[in-house]
Amino acid sequence: MLNEKVAKLLNDQINKELYSAYIYLDMANFYADYGLDGFENWFYIQAQEERDHAMMMREYLKDNGHKITSELIEKPEYTYEKPMDPLVKTLHHEKIVTGLINNIYDAAHEVKDYRTMQFLDWFVNEQMEEEKNAEDNIRKFELFGSDPKGLYSLDQEFLARAYTAPSTAE
Repeated sequence: MLNEKVAKLLNDQINKELYSAYIYLDMANFYADYGLDGFENWFYIQAQEERDHAMMMREYLKDNGHKITSELIEKPEYTYEKPMDPLVKTLHHEKIVTGLINNIYDAAHEVKDYRTMQFLDWFVNEQMEEEKNAEDNIRKFELFGSDPKGLYSLDQEFLARAYTAPSTAE
């Protein structure tokens, strides 16, 4: 049986993951307005991944006998003026999510909940990947985004990104 504090933090994180999905969908919409189909695709897939993270946590709580409660998902707080803005906000947001995952891990460690720690290991690794992707995207935009041909190539690269459902069984 899960510790109540750990279960509450996981349940709260479900909402935060859905909020992240909402943020990334908003970013996809921003890029759609610019006609940057690749950037739109990249963020749409990002939204799908965040939704999947929430569902993974939901299943974990359910499988461990905990009631899941749904909370209000807030409107995305970020605003964007130029194409670089969502990329910078993404890195900022992913660092916040990393801190939230680390807090849940710390709570699980405090009560020696090794099963939850093992479950969270996947998310710890995922956050390392998310931050690296965000940093890489910023770097690429800084290198190529001011050149129309470079921006087109980067947009095409992002358009090639394909959705892959996550799995904790690795």
